Amino acid sequence: MGCRVKDKMLVSIITPSFNQARFLEETIQSVLCQDYPEIEYIIVDGASKDGSVDIIKRYADRLSWWISEPDLGQTDAINKGFARAKGEILAWINSDDTYEPGAISEAVAYLKDHPEVGLVYGDANFINVEGEVIGKFPSKQTDYKRLRRGYVHVAQQASFFRADLWKQVGPLDPSFYFAMDYDLWVRLARLAPVVYLPRLWANFRLHGDAKTISADDRCWPEMLKVHRRDGGSWFSWIYAKYAIRKIVAPLINWRRKRMFDS
Repeated sequence: MGCRVKDKMLVSIITPSFNQARFLEETIQSVLCQDYPEIEYIIVDGASKDGSVDIIKRYADRLSWWISEPDLGQTDAINKGFARAKGEILAWINSDDTYEPGAISEAVAYLKDHPEVGLVYGDANFINVEGEVIGKFPSKQTDYKRLRRGYVHVAQQASFFRADLWKQVGPLDPSFYFAMDYDLWVRLARLAPVVYLPRLWANFRLHGDAKTISADDRCWPEMLKVHRRDGGSWFSWIYAKYAIRKIVAPLINWRRKRMFDS
């Protein structure tokens, strides 16, 4: 008698959270209301004091694992979650972002049909505090060479990757506050193709406490650290982009603040 082959791939979703009670329940519901049946959902809370734990406890019977304890920040929390994950496909969704209905089933279907692909990602809307759409993340196809040049275009909220590759390149670098996802995309793209699908899979919330608003100036220096670590030259496209970014960054951040304040 042959072994039974599992029809569905297990997907492990991690939510790192700290004092995000205002948005956390919406994030949790966006995961638990997915139409894909094989989801292992893990929440790693950093000892929140704002009522987040009470929200998590309301859903505890539908979670695979959760914890609330002091940690070293978002990157540490994500690594802690992935260390517990048993899925064949991995992703994380931050506690102020949300999935669109059907996102996980579509991502799994693509990865199942394309075993050579290591990472698949889709589109994400920018949303404000009230959940209203205020823009669109500039997702488009990238690859290892373009990532190394600073052409990221990968919406972390809408990204799904294979656990066997994570085991080769993980965990996330704990020294990174902002660009830990970029660092991971580079590592994954070195080993397998990354593919963009023009499908709306997630919502990326912009608000005053969001890292995208409050600490954007830390992103590019961390990306340059990845570039130098991998043998990149000082005379390269990514340094040219960084120079331009420093000039236009005040305008970009002003526009982002206008977006979430409107």
